Amino acid sequence: MDKLKVAVLGATGMAGQWFMSLLEEHPYFEVVAVGASKKSAGKKYREAVKWIIPKPFPEKYGDLVVFNASNADELKEHVDLIFSALPSEVAGDIEIKYLKKGINVVSNASPFRLEPDVPLMNPDVNPDHLELLKYQKRWGAKLVKNPNCTTAVLTMPLKPILNEFGIEDITVTTLQAISGAGFAGLPAYAITDNVIPYIAKEEYKVEVESKKILGKLEGNEIKPATFDVEATATRVPVLDGHTEVLYIKTRRQVDAELVKDVLRSYRSRVQELNLPTAPRRPLIVMEEVDRPQPRLDRLNDKGMAITVGRIDITAKGRVRMVIVGHNLLRGASGVSLETAELMYKEGYIT
Repeated sequence: MDKLKVAVLGATGMAGQWFMSLLEEHPYFEVVAVGASKKSAGKKYREAVKWIIPKPFPEKYGDLVVFNASNADELKEHVDLIFSALPSEVAGDIEIKYLKKGINVVSNASPFRLEPDVPLMNPDVNPDHLELLKYQKRWGAKLVKNPNCTTAVLTMPLKPILNEFGIEDITVTTLQAISGAGFAGLPAYAITDNVIPYIAKEEYKVEVESKKILGKLEGNEIKPATFDVEATATRVPVLDGHTEVLYIKTRRQVDAELVKDVLRSYRSRVQELNLPTAPRRPLIVMEEVDRPQPRLDRLNDKGMAITVGRIDITAKGRVRMVIVGHNLLRGASGVSLETAELMYKEGYIT
């Protein structure tokens, strides 16, 4: 089978490095071009990147010459798809340039996530939302977004609970890894021996993106979920892996063992298709009283599964649980790649 040719924008950053690592031996996609900032343009990829993720450097891509990602005309190779790991503050305008050249884009960045014709994809949760692409007409190609990393982790266990019991409201407190702020995002003095109880715009993203992802596709639009979401986002001195503490008020009365069974048995379209990046078990339930933990559980099932523990029912009848997911795999590069795999298998890219 001939592989589709892809380019990675923002290839020198942390999310970009995960893209390059995940794509090195991918059965569907082959990287033929890498884009980064103007200061990296013209260098070989091995010279431009400071490799920091805990995976070996992908030697097969080391001699690719980096082009200036902000100038779409510098992309000389034919590509079928672009993966964008560009910073959100510049991504919107740059991605549109490639869309207008007829190149589909799957992006980590926040611009356009809430636009009504743009699928906001967490494929284990809302694979049917890709149908929005049939109505997306404004560019010469198709744009798909993945959610904020915290939202990607959160919506995984919420989906089967919403399906089985309904949800009235959710309260979530997040303990987010420092890698979510990027390699240079936080001074060591600020985060060492500390917890920072605020992350700009994070709580808003969790509240609105969750409702879109868990909403229903009706014709050419998504009807957002109607439950309330209250979020408190904090940054903690953990390298990778977001921990979230959830309190869920369900519409139907439940017990803890039934919740565990529903989570363990959950499967989606991506498991049915056996996509390369999809976890075999999207939700891993642990019985140990001190699990999950980010250091021990963030890489479960290729870093794409969500690990759930401390499941019980509070005195007020809420479902309480603690969840852990890898913010750069399930929350960024991995979920984008899984989305592209679903697009490929469902015929949206050829």
